Amino acid sequence: MLTILGFAMIAIFLVLIMLKKMSPIAALVLIPALFCVFVGKGAQLGDYVLDGVTSLAPTAAMLMFAIVYFGVMIDVGLFDPIVRAILKFCKADPLRIVVGTAVLAAIVSLDGDGSTTFMITVSAMYPLYKRLKMSLVVMTGVAAMANGVMNTLPWGGPTARAATALKLDASDIFIPMIPALAVGLLGVFALSYVLGRRERKRLGVLTLDEVLVEEKETGSTSETVLVGAGTGGGSGSGTGTGFGKKAVPTGGSGSGTDADIDGAAAEEHAGAEESEESEDDERLAGLDPNRTTLRPRLYWFNALLTVTLLTAMIMELLPIPVLFLLGAALALTVNFPHMPDQKARLGAHAENVLNVAGMVFAAAVFTGVLTGTGMVDSMANWLVDNIPDGMGPHMAFVTGVLSIPLTYFMSNDGFYFGVLPVLAEAGQAHGVSSLEIARASLVGQPLHMSSPLVPAVYVLVGMAKVEFGDHTRFVVKWAALTSLVILAAGMLFGII
Repeated sequence: MLTILGFAMIAIFLVLIMLKKMSPIAALVLIPALFCVFVGKGAQLGDYVLDGVTSLAPTAAMLMFAIVYFGVMIDVGLFDPIVRAILKFCKADPLRIVVGTAVLAAIVSLDGDGSTTFMITVSAMYPLYKRLKMSLVVMTGVAAMANGVMNTLPWGGPTARAATALKLDASDIFIPMIPALAVGLLGVFALSYVLGRRERKRLGVLTLDEVLVEEKETGSTSETVLVGAGTGGGSGSGTGTGFGKKAVPTGGSGSGTDADIDGAAAEEHAGAEESEESEDDERLAGLDPNRTTLRPRLYWFNALLTVTLLTAMIMELLPIPVLFLLGAALALTVNFPHMPDQKARLGAHAENVLNVAGMVFAAAVFTGVLTGTGMVDSMANWLVDNIPDGMGPHMAFVTGVLSIPLTYFMSNDGFYFGVLPVLAEAGQAHGVSSLEIARASLVGQPLHMSSPLVPAVYVLVGMAKVEFGDHTRFVVKWAALTSLVILAAGMLFGII
């Protein structure tokens, strides 16, 4: 019964958010609460929620102060050179922009933390996507998949958990998996190339020079001025052909803008309000080379502070929430010594902080009920018990396949400490080593990074202003395909 209810709760949650019948926060709270009553454990709901909040509180604190820290670094201009370099490479070509997104996300993922990866990637790439009217779910999907592959680094989490759960050396798990993971990363780059070609076909290729384009709309002619990035152009409210605003005839409303956007981009813009456009204008102005928050004289201090912070995080000198708390306080104090300026910077990033922290604590209700009621254990045991006896000698393959849905519907802790030991024991009974099982368990990470139980994904969709349901609908099939590519490569190379 718990198994059926567990799968039903997850299915209902995913359907409701993908159909936009409920907001993610409401769904994360109300659906598990309702199912907790169905299970007959409504009286324990408070304990389950508090347990979940307690377990995720450090993550919420880390995300809060990480958003403030990287927000300040963006304000003072630390990442402006990166944006300029990417813009120079991309040359307003949608194909290059999508590929650049994957490359940037993969490089930044070397720090082992998904939240920082998404903050830096979205901050650098958002203006390009927005000005060109590119699909923002392409950006979030590509970034999530690239980070999911790189999340298998020994300091990223899954590999360390697998090593701990099975009492193995992390290097023995990870190093042999490098060829298969490299194929998976190449697969993400290839996919980004395909998606980029699709965006290029839809939008065309532009230059960064001013261009005058004539386009016909329902029998009338209007002009679109494409202004190079950094010239102080508009927010890109035109037809998706360039970096500028659409010049409509006097008295025209320009209401036909969204008609030129198809596919996922059309869904992103459906029902958008004018207030969102003004917010986007402010975000695009965040890269204004003349903005008052720039601190060019403190550039190398900020760069050194960021490198030191990331190094300390990788070396685990202090807990990550403490590091970001200290880093945010120091960055604010040095860059904005006056109290009104500090309050202004905190206020500027308060919306992102509130959205992400609220989502994390809402997710704590979902995970708390799943774990506390025993649904997770029941679902995992049911899956393991239903593995055919003939698949015993192929338990590494079975583990790889199971890791794709299980790490999406479960936290990494639940999978690696609850399910993986059972799979390893079943594999050993058929002569399959624990090392092979551990390596196969990493296969599902590209999909895992878009799981509603991963706090970092809310940073990604929140900063990109993408609905979580839209992101899920777009990324699931491609991320699952990437996971299968890694599994196939691992088997081909004899790693799994």
